[in-house]
Amino acid sequence: MMHDEHRDYITIKDEQGNLKDFAVEALFEMEGRSYALLTAEDETMVMQVEGEEGDQYLVGISDPVESQSILDAYQIAVEEAPAE
Repeated sequence: MMHDEHRDYITIKDEQGNLKDFAVEALFEMEGRSYALLTAEDETMVMQVEGEEGDQYLVGISDPVESQSILDAYQIAVEEAPAE
């Protein structure tokens, strides 16, 4: 797997026990909660960031509708952000 030097990577185990590397594309907040946008070759997912600074972990969002609505809202925010 080709890794971009400027990105953080995280390995996630799925329900079948398979390990997969995801790039951390973005960290963002929405409605007072923190989320991480993760991508692999064929998959994009959003996970909630729990815990305090220095002791944080990712929690999967079990509701696919909630996950998609967070992803949609993030995409809209990115598209509407002023270009620097």
